[in-house]
Amino acid sequence: MTMTTMMTMTTTRRRTTTITMTMMMMMMTLMMMITTMTTITMLLVIVTIMLLLLLMTMLLLMMRWRRRSRTRTRTKATTTTTTTTTTMMMMMMMMMMMMMMMMMMMMMMMMMIMMMMMIMMR
Repeated sequence: MTMTTMMTMTTTRRRTTTITMTMMMMMMTLMMMITTMTTITMLLVIVTIMLLLLLMTMLLLMMRWRRRSRTRTRTKATTTTTTTTTTMMMMMMMMMMMMMMMMMMMMMMMMMIMMMMMIMMR
C-alpha cells in the first residue's frame, strides 16, 4: 500500500490529487483491516457454534446410554435433557447478542469512515 501511495505521489504533480489519492489508499487499508477482522470473528463464532453442537450431541448420546443402562433414572434423564435444552437456548441467545453487537460496531465504524471522507473531500 505504501508503495502504491509513493507511486501516486511521484506521478501526480498537483497537491490536491496526491492528498485525495493518499486518503483513498488509507480508506482502502482501513476497509481491508475491518473486513479481515470481521472474517476472523465470523470464523471464530462458527467454530464455537460447531463445538457447542458437538458437545450437546455428546451429552444427548450419554443420556441415551444412561437410559438404556438404567431404567430407574428416567426422571433424572428427562430433567438433564431439559436443562441441556435451556442451556442451548441461553447460549444461542448470547451468540445472537454478540452478533448484534458486532454488527452495531461495524455500522459505527462505517459511519465514522464516511464522515472522515466527507470532511476530507471538502
